[in-house]
Amino acid sequence: VDAVCQSDEPDLGLLIASAASDSTVRIWSRHGSEAKCIEILQFGNGFVMDVCLSFLPGSNVPVLACGGDDCKIHLFIQQNGQFQKTLILPGHEDWIRGIEWAVCGEDLFLASCAQDCLIRIWKVCTKSKQLPETEDDSIRLKENVFTVKDTGTTYAITLESVLAGHENWVYAVHWQPSFSKDGSMQQPMRILSASMDKTVIIWEPDKESGVWLEQVRVGEVGGNTLGFFDCQFSPDGSMIVAHAFHGALHLWKQATVNKKEWTPEVVISGHFNSVEDVKWDPEGEFIISVGSDQTTRLFAPWKRKQEREVTWHEIARPQVHGYDMRCLAMIGRFQFVSGADEKVLRVFRAPKNFIENFSNITGIPMEKLCSHQSSDLPEGATVPALGLSNKAVFEGDMAVQPAEDEETFNTISNQYPEIYFQPLILTEPPPEDHLLQNTLWPEIQKLYGHGYEIFCVACNNSNTVIASACKASKKEHAAIILWSATSWKKLQSLSFHNLTVTQLAFSPNDKFLLAVSRDRNWSLWRKQDSSESGPVFSCCAYTDKNTAVHSRIIWSCDWTPDSKYFITGSRDKKVIIWGQCNLSVTTEGNMLDSIKPCSTVLDAGDSVTAVSISHVLTPDGRYIVAVGLENGKIILYTWKQSGQEPALADWTMCVEMDNSQSHALAVKRLCWRHHAGRAGHNDQNSSEWLQLASCGADHCVKIFNVNRFAL
Repeated sequence: VDAVCQSDEPDLGLLIASAASDSTVRIWSRHGSEAKCIEILQFGNGFVMDVCLSFLPGSNVPVLACGGDDCKIHLFIQQNGQFQKTLILPGHEDWIRGIEWAVCGEDLFLASCAQDCLIRIWKVCTKSKQLPETEDDSIRLKENVFTVKDTGTTYAITLESVLAGHENWVYAVHWQPSFSKDGSMQQPMRILSASMDKTVIIWEPDKESGVWLEQVRVGEVGGNTLGFFDCQFSPDGSMIVAHAFHGALHLWKQATVNKKEWTPEVVISGHFNSVEDVKWDPEGEFIISVGSDQTTRLFAPWKRKQEREVTWHEIARPQVHGYDMRCLAMIGRFQFVSGADEKVLRVFRAPKNFIENFSNITGIPMEKLCSHQSSDLPEGATVPALGLSNKAVFEGDMAVQPAEDEETFNTISNQYPEIYFQPLILTEPPPEDHLLQNTLWPEIQKLYGHGYEIFCVACNNSNTVIASACKASKKEHAAIILWSATSWKKLQSLSFHNLTVTQLAFSPNDKFLLAVSRDRNWSLWRKQDSSESGPVFSCCAYTDKNTAVHSRIIWSCDWTPDSKYFITGSRDKKVIIWGQCNLSVTTEGNMLDSIKPCSTVLDAGDSVTAVSISHVLTPDGRYIVAVGLENGKIILYTWKQSGQEPALADWTMCVEMDNSQSHALAVKRLCWRHHAGRAGHNDQNSSEWLQLASCGADHCVKIFNVNRFAL
């Protein structure tokens, strides 16, 4: 889509051209707030990839350029209120991807780029009515000449230059924006182009010869990515931004001293597909999320020196995988286990390089982070060319750069080094190409045992036991497997549910494990006094066809901080708190009967996809419950049992997030920070603020500051 103002008053007249996959270009005019389609240009069964509008030199006659899959540029000129095809400019040999006009003094320039890896610059100028020249033998560029009937002016269009420098499809070409100087608009002769060869180039004509040359080339190196889709100059031309195939933004800034030098800048980043799970670090200093974009990302607050402001950034990408990620659980501070659409669970541990950089960025001293021996930790990790497992890289493994005079390049193994990892010393969040290959965490263990794709995983609070479950349509596959977090051996298989277990939660006192399932039931497992082999869990309570309250899949569950109650949320829009787990019951039977709904059924208004209870209560001792819905809304309730019988008045709705704060699609997971205070701020001891992390199918991870005194 492109637009031009038809008068000095921008509100009065706007001419808009849009191209779409229905093989048409539509022309719209907007006056005030009213817009209408005034013309449709048909392109048969071809596609127009880009359109651009401008005015012919020295007139107010609109000219429209269209570039498409027929490899030609079509020029239309508005005459008598209708756009008429005036000229076709051949030259490109593949689909045209980008096209843009620029007005420079008396002339009009057009830049176009295509999948033939070339950029072409065309020049339109007024042709004066001069005498027919005598035929001399000088070589002249072929001119395309056309006359505008309304004004009777003749214009000539010539090919100014062809820029070859990219080695793959060129997706975008843009002129540096014009700026006003001494009352007139100045158009800098600078072009920016973005290509699938992973580079962005700035082109300028040479001062002496006027030949267009490549001035600056920036881009990304390494990683398993495709190239750039689009790029833009900042209004003053001192910065360029580009976006890549992986949804990542790249920003470069021109150095103030050496104008030829461009440096990467800090830029926001995040998942480019649904975010499936998010967890706080046990100390509450960072969060880790996993998503369907096959990555695990770590976000932390960036503490700048001398500045009060704290902003959150992605500071590491511990796992770049080949399968869509599904779930994760923290095992202590710098260790986590994650599950993807594969049968194995993978355990990762932070390398030394990450802990050092984490300390630099967040301002937390190293002594606080490294309690154990850090000398035996690897420096970082690298993924072998055809593998999925992050291999640890130790200090002795780092590739020594050979001296330049040695003839090393002829051996294949030297062209493709095994180790791509380069240790970095960061004081600010890293750019995308570092995130892709220098911030991986080594994988220390794989846990084999499930027959289908992993669906959920949890770790107990003393970091000794991991529970996991996979997708299942039969009872034998729906078993929960318990693993030791020290020996990584399989401890036990808990068989009860008939369909996929959707979430697992250990009680804060580690005595119980709760599971909720697609079979609309929950099961509660109690830890027996540990034998030699480790803890043994046995089923002590459950719901079945007769006692079930939920009528659809139970998506989510959580515990209250005192381990007295647990909560379940389901697709049937119901949220229920169950309880009396703290009764000192000896026999199995009584336990089963004593666990009943302690709350009335809360109707959340839409399918409940996530629930979480804060570890910190309100000042008057009420539990704070966050409920996430399929429509993206997040609602905060407080609840406290008043009497023996459940009462509707026990629930209080405190906050319903408005649309700007909510997710645009289903909430996938909610997770409260265990401690009061805000991460990265110095109000750690203030008990006023709580933090809630949420992630959703809209690719977003959000962190909310919740004032518990105001609930």
